[in-house]
Amino acid sequence: MIHLLSPAKSLDFKSELPTEKFSSPSLLQESKLLADRMKEVKQAELQSLMSISEKLSQLNVERFQNWQAKEELSAQSRQAVFAFTGDVYKGLDAYTLNLEDLQYAQNKLGILSGLYGILKPMDVIEAYRLEMGTKLKIKQADSLYAFWGEKITAQLNQWIEEQNTEYVINLASNEYFKSVKPKLLKAKIISPEFKDAKNGKYKIISFYAKKARGLMSRFMIQNKIENISDLQAFDLEGYRYNHELSSEAKPIFTREENQQ
Repeated sequence: MIHLLSPAKSLDFKSELPTEKFSSPSLLQESKLLADRMKEVKQAELQSLMSISEKLSQLNVERFQNWQAKEELSAQSRQAVFAFTGDVYKGLDAYTLNLEDLQYAQNKLGILSGLYGILKPMDVIEAYRLEMGTKLKIKQADSLYAFWGEKITAQLNQWIEEQNTEYVINLASNEYFKSVKPKLLKAKIISPEFKDAKNGKYKIISFYAKKARGLMSRFMIQNKIENISDLQAFDLEGYRYNHELSSEAKPIFTREENQQ
């Protein structure tokens, strides 16, 4: 099975890498078009476009000015799975995966990206910030969704055929999964949800749910999960499959308050 994650806004380009193995992003020419467009964006415009602070906007202006279409590791680049931090990637904890796990993940995990479209874990990236929901006008496209069009789905379909899989496990946020066109996808979509008990009810709590998506990615990678039914065994950090709340397309995993 293939599964999908969102990227993260926070990045780590300083920690020592556990491996020098890498791959090149499959949609790098499109990334170059986007980066060239972003090089035209001034600091004040970028601040407004991304709704970020002046300091962050200046940082990202500098990042795009220095961005190059890297296809190998350098002082300015690193593998995507080690570059992203944040709640999802705390759950995934890629630095503690062994080389066998990382090789398995390379064929099973896709990371959706506003700049790169879709990435494999070992694809080389440079520091950037470009959320998929950004309403950036480029040529005839008035948003990144329009720019990427069917490209991400086409790449994903190629991976689906290569892996001969029937399912895509969607662990990405709504913002990023909207870049995929489900009607064109050559696989069934399964979208797990993670809910925590709060005042006697199960609710999606953003902080916990994000980390849980990363935890499930880790669970799938380490246990080499290939069957949908095996997802129900997910039990990291107190989550359990909830049969009563679940459906085939949306398995629900719940956690009690005393385990949070």
